[in-house]
Amino acid sequence: MSLLSRITAPPAHHDVARLVATLLTHRQGARRRAPQALPGTTPRPAGTALPTGPTGLGTSAARLAATGRAREAWRAGKAGEAGEVREAGRVAGKPTAGAPGTSGASGIAGAPAASGSAAVSDDRGIGVPELYCPPALRDDPALAREVNDRLVDWADEVGIYDGRLDRVRAADFGRLMMLAHPDGDDPDRLLAAGKCALAEWATDDYYCDDETMGSRTDLLGSHLGLAYTAVDPSHLPARYAPAWEEEMRQDPVRVALRSGLDHLSRYAEPSQVARLRHEVAVLFVGYEQEGSWRSQGRMPGVREYLAHRQINSFLPCIALTDVVGGYALPASVYAEPRVRRAVTMAATAATLVNDLYSMTKEHDSSGVEFNLPVVIAEEDGCSLREAIERSAEIHDELVRTYETEAAALALTGTPELRRFLAGVWAWLGGNREWHAGSPRYNGA
Repeated sequence: MSLLSRITAPPAHHDVARLVATLLTHRQGARRRAPQALPGTTPRPAGTALPTGPTGLGTSAARLAATGRAREAWRAGKAGEAGEVREAGRVAGKPTAGAPGTSGASGIAGAPAASGSAAVSDDRGIGVPELYCPPALRDDPALAREVNDRLVDWADEVGIYDGRLDRVRAADFGRLMMLAHPDGDDPDRLLAAGKCALAEWATDDYYCDDETMGSRTDLLGSHLGLAYTAVDPSHLPARYAPAWEEEMRQDPVRVALRSGLDHLSRYAEPSQVARLRHEVAVLFVGYEQEGSWRSQGRMPGVREYLAHRQINSFLPCIALTDVVGGYALPASVYAEPRVRRAVTMAATAATLVNDLYSMTKEHDSSGVEFNLPVVIAEEDGCSLREAIERSAEIHDELVRTYETEAAALALTGTPELRRFLAGVWAWLGGNREWHAGSPRYNGA
């Protein structure tokens, strides 16, 4: 299992990145009002391309050239050269937000930089190339530790990952919550979101992926159906209700799902809870789809896999952006087709980061694992290195599309929508930062 190091990408300022900075430093007093353009701007129709990429006199060409040369170096397996090329593309005197020597506040106050994972390969030529992605907007180790400690204690209490809590602690899911939700500093709210996320991942581990934890493909549908009743309770006749309740309490995954939603309900409005229920139901459909591939011994095509990654994704986590932030995006706005398109594309991109970072771990394991590079290599008949590069390009396209479409939506959207879109953008950066450093994907 390879150990992937973390290197920040060249700075690059973006319209949405500037919007994130503004929203996260002036988030108080947002009031619901009729849709209007941002002050000093002219509304643009949805889909209008906005400038993206590096800005600043004399910097664009250098950064783009550095990015291109870094990718070429990565293709050639020259990880060290790739890092040197990327470092050469930096603007003197402008450290990347969140890098050593900078605070989360300094990263938020200015325009956040686009960030990417290191162009690093292991001795088999397998690794993660640089990715087009915003940086994490803050790094608060003390807050991360507090949330992680509480999350591990809760996992012990509900009974998930019994005997494996050291791995849960090492994975540092509390750090993911801290990084992905930079506009929420209440550890209990972050803990509520972390509980929901860890319960969803436990569902995957216990029922879908890990035979050592009891997963069985032939029982997957039954298990997931029962698990869903933990988040959307079944109301049985009185004669059957007590025995049903006892049965629900016997499975630690169901206990965790119920407990996580109960905690979240302290902060979430009913419409936000309903939103999460919907996203979890969709997630479980994705688990079933992957289970069908396993039972058939079939590798999906690239198009099918990408559609799958939209539903089997981090979307349930991203959907809690406003809950953690302490505001509510109206259900009608969340469901608006253009908003849905942008948010689901961001969720797919975030999940492809997971594919790329978990790929090395899965490549070392026996049995068939599904991730985008493997699917591309199978369909296109290319090397795994080439498939990884193509996967990174797909990720980058999704992130750039989100950036453009979110900016267009933000120009005429409500304050809540603008803040939510900024929160999703911040989630992408925190998610990549966590994957780049978590032992869950980078080593024992």
